[in-house]
Order: sequence, then structure tokens, then C-alpha cells
Amino acid sequence: MAPALSRALFGLLLLPLAASAQPTAKEILAKAKQVTGGEAWNGIRTSHSQGKLSTSRLTGKGESWDDVLTGRHVDRYELGPSSGAEGFDGRIVWSQDTSKQVREEGGGDALESAANEAYRRSLAYWFPERWPATIERPTQKTEDGKRYFVLRITPKGGRPFDVWIDAATSLLDRTVEKAALETRTTYFSDYRAISGVKLPFQQRSTNGEKQYDQFTTLEKVEFNVPIDDSLFRKPAPPPFELANNHIYVQVKLNGKGPFRFLCDTGGANILTPPLAKELGLKPQGALQGRGVGEKSEDIGLVKVDQLELGGVTLSNQLFAAFPMQSFEQVEGLAIGGLVGYEIFKRFVVTVNYERSLLTLTAPSAFNYQGNGTVLPFKFNYHIPQVEGEIDGIKGACDIDTGSRSSLSLLAPFVEKHGLKGRYAPKVEGVTGWGVGGAARSLITRVKELRLGSIVVKDPVTEFSLQSKGAFIDPYVAGNVGGGVLKRFNITFDYGHQRLIFEPNANYGKRDVFDRSGMWINASAEGFEVLDVFANGPAAAAGLRVGDKIVAVDGNPWRQVPLPALRERFKTDPPGTKVRLTVRSREQTREAVLVLKDLV
Repeated sequence: MAPALSRALFGLLLLPLAASAQPTAKEILAKAKQVTGGEAWNGIRTSHSQGKLSTSRLTGKGESWDDVLTGRHVDRYELGPSSGAEGFDGRIVWSQDTSKQVREEGGGDALESAANEAYRRSLAYWFPERWPATIERPTQKTEDGKRYFVLRITPKGGRPFDVWIDAATSLLDRTVEKAALETRTTYFSDYRAISGVKLPFQQRSTNGEKQYDQFTTLEKVEFNVPIDDSLFRKPAPPPFELANNHIYVQVKLNGKGPFRFLCDTGGANILTPPLAKELGLKPQGALQGRGVGEKSEDIGLVKVDQLELGGVTLSNQLFAAFPMQSFEQVEGLAIGGLVGYEIFKRFVVTVNYERSLLTLTAPSAFNYQGNGTVLPFKFNYHIPQVEGEIDGIKGACDIDTGSRSSLSLLAPFVEKHGLKGRYAPKVEGVTGWGVGGAARSLITRVKELRLGSIVVKDPVTEFSLQSKGAFIDPYVAGNVGGGVLKRFNITFDYGHQRLIFEPNANYGKRDVFDRSGMWINASAEGFEVLDVFANGPAAAAGLRVGDKIVAVDGNPWRQVPLPALRERFKTDPPGTKVRLTVRSREQTREAVLVLKDLV
């Protein structure tokens, strides 16, 4: 492909050359500016162009944006089944492929090509202060009975390219540039006036094999349109939202959205029935679905043509249409569904908990050079599982970004090793809420969790009391969730079955448990109290199951995000007083919750 539609701007060298004299390069360029717009060029700051593309029996369209003052540029194209982009932000050269995977280009060929493009797009042949270059003395050449003036230009950081000017018409006829693997000639024709200047609306780029020639036809050009600086920068990894120790990402389905989805390392694709209806998808079947809770739910199946996350597109994705209204009440967030395994199995995924960034890297392009701890894992179905130790007791541990807890030990493991007698936990209550409803646990601390050579001291640990659901697996010791994982930036390399842990700023901080002594969910009338821990702060404040919290410190409950309130219950120091307005049936009262460490 020609690098960009707006390369046509270089075809503005319309030169009314004197036939009787050999002009200097400076004279040629001065005349070119005068004839093709003169002072009008001084006011051009940006350029935006669109057009048709064709090559090798493929057709499509392209779009280019140029910062004419600096040479920054970005080109996007769709050609047959392929699409992509190339950009230069003034320092970094980047490209994006059909899957929307982004790569920073560091090779000499790409860097020199970008410098040449920056020179041409900044019109530096007229404004040399924008991008310096060496311009050699013009020569003359004759081809097929036509005479041409040829200027050789070498931009700073770039490579030489030749500009051929038709001496009879004073128009740019072609450019010739030798790259790493080929010499490419681009011909310009069909000049038209637009906005006071003149542009070539046709381009043909060739390496000498005509069957592979690349054609560009401009359809629209506009100048001085506002361009945000972010347009030129390498697309950033998708940021995520960390709420309730859960990772939430923005996804698009079939071109619609974005929608907030939970990101779970081993989770299957799920979307809610209302979202399926919005997308015009009709679920089929009624399969059994279960999670950490004890209840099952019916699920139907739908096929989604396209799933987009952070510039990556997956096609023909199978989703389970599963009701998640109760989970939305748990999280206090509107949720469209869940993604995880289908993403993680295709890309090397780095979860940067410290900066809330999710980076997706093509496996072939991933080459780890850091100092993190590499842990091999095996698959427990879709979930990565590593060998761990809990105070010296060995067991298999699932690594689960879909868990809000720090360490959850499953009931069979707890029973087998007599952990209730060993730790004598004194706190019991609801510690999570999943697909199947509430999950109850005994809460305590173990001294040490080991994952390979990684050591986490004093993690809050839950002994599951579930008798049904995912937490009764006798082959698994426990679940390592967000409370532990957020202490690291973690790379999930499913292809090589390894995890890479890099400690971040959260590492070493003491793990904390909710200091309110209750479990609350969002409801239509307020935050509903669904569990009160015996002898805890909520019990001391007189709160009861079924109460509705309608205000927090005088702020109506709808103005208080539930995830933020939960975080406050964990991070505000012991002794903090939280004033609650509580409604019980028809009665409203004030209650003062005094936060306290429970474990």
C-alpha cells in the first residue's frame, strides 16, 4: 500500500519552469509554491483526506490525517478482508494490524520511511524549518520523449528520494524511493483545484511488477480541521476499572457499545439477556449454569459476529445469555456481561493493576525481558492453576481475577487438613456473591501464602462453607483472587502456560478485610443489608438484615457508589464513624457505624 492518501500533498509541486534555463532547487520550490497557491499554503495547519484503494484484486478505502506543521500523521485503511493503520507521533512509529494489535516499529526501514513521510506531509520543501533536509542540485532526464527535472532530497533521519517534475507541464510526475527490499515509484496525475490549491487526485505506486500496483483515488480533502493530539499516538492498552477487586473492561459487540464487562481469567463469554435483546440476538436452549453460589440458572446460547476489546477484534464468538441482575445489585454497577478465557487464550495478557491497564500482545511478538517471577501453571479447565502452599500445606491454587477475595480455601481442603481447629476463625458471614447467589465463609488470616517463590504475608483468608457450586471441588486447595493479585502486575501467557508476577506499589501492604461487619447490595430503595456479622460493628450499630441504608454521612444513597462505599469500609482506619440513615419497613432512624478490624 502507498503509505497514505495524503501523500498526494507532495504532488503540489506544480512548476512553471523556464525552458531556457536550469533553475536551482530553491527557485523550483519557490515557483512551485507561488503557482500552486502561494500565500494560501502559509495558513494550512492540518489535512484530512479520504479515498478509494485498490491493489492485487482487492478494493477498499483509506483515510489520512496530517499535522502539516510537524509532520505527524496517521493512515487507516480497509482493503478487502484486511484493515490496519500506520502512524507517527513525531517520535514513535507504530502500526496496527487487522486484529487491531499495535506494534511499535523500531527497524531502520520503518524509521527512515516515517521521516520521509514527515518531511513531505509537513510541506518542508517550502517550510524547511519544519523538517530539515539536504536537497541536491537538480538534474535533467528524458524518458519517452519527455523532459524532467529531478531533485534528490534526503530528509533528516530519512533516506534519499527523487522528485521528477515534468518540464512541459510543471507538474510533479513521480517520486522514486529505494527502501530496504524494493524501489517504489509513485506516479501522480489528475490534478484538481481545491480550497485554493491544486492536488493530484490519482496515484499509482509500483515496484515494477504491474500486477501488484497500488492505486489511490482521492474523494475528499479538507484543510485545517481540528485534530486531537491523541490521534497520532500509538493506541494505548485498554484501561480497566477496578471495582470490588474485579476488573471491568469496555467491549463492543457487533459494532455496538461500548459496554462494561467483567474480565475473568477463566470465564466463558457471557452477556445479559437484555443486552442480547438490544443486539437483536435470540438465545437458544436452556443449559445449567452455576458459580460460587449454591443455585443454578438457565442459560441460552447466542453467536456474536464481532467482539472488540481495546482495538482487538474477535470473530464468531459464542456467548451464554445469562441473567446477571442480581450480580449488578452486588457490584453496584451496570454490567453487560463477562469475557475472559477467549481473550486470554489468544493473546499474552498483561494486567497492570498499578496503572489499571490491560495490554494484549500477539504471542509471536511477546518476548519478556523483565525481572518478574515466572510461574508455570496447568489448566483447571479454563482457569490457570499453580502449586501453592498455605503455611506449609501444599495445594493447587486457581488464579482468578473474577474473585474479589484475597485467598479462599475450599471446603474439602479445609476439612482434610483440619484448618477450622488449627485457626479457630471467629468471624462468619457472606464474603462474596456470584452467579449462584451468596457465598458464606469463616474469615481468618494465615501466616503465609506461597506461590512458587512468591510470598504473601498475612493474607485475609476465607474458609468456604459452601456445600454446592464451584467451591466444593476436592482437587483444588483454594482460589487466589483480586485481593492478592492486585499487589502485582501479572502477565498471563496461556500459550506457554506461565504467569509472570512483578510486584507493584501495593506489594507489602497489609491485607485488610471489610471493617463494617455486614454485607450490602444495591436495591431499588437503598443499600440493602443482607448479612450482619455476629458481634461486629454493624450489629453494634443496631443494623439488621432487611434494613435499607438510604443515606451515608447525609449523602443520599444514589449519590454514593457502592464500590466506593465498600472500599471506604476497608480502607478508612478503625474507629472511623460513618453516619447512616436507615429505613426499616416504615421507620427511618440514624445509626452510627464505628469501623473495626475483625481479623
